[in-house]
Amino acid sequence: MFRRSEPVPFAFVAEAERFRSNVTPPPRESLSRTQMAARSLVGLTVVAGLVGALLFGMPALQPHQAAGKAQQSEATDGR
Repeated sequence: MFRRSEPVPFAFVAEAERFRSNVTPPPRESLSRTQMAARSLVGLTVVAGLVGALLFGMPALQPHQAAGKAQQSEATDGR
């Protein structure tokens, strides 16, 4: 059998590769209609929020183009 050449501080770490459990986990419970509807609603809310944030954020991501208008402050107005 394969033995580790380096020292291991805890015996259970060295034997972890060989350990196999004979206990099977219980089967998963199926979701009720209410739980499925709630998860769907939460998922749709998250997706709608992300899409809304993207749509409202798109104008900020566009390069600003002043269509021939030069911005002048009142200080440079020359009055």
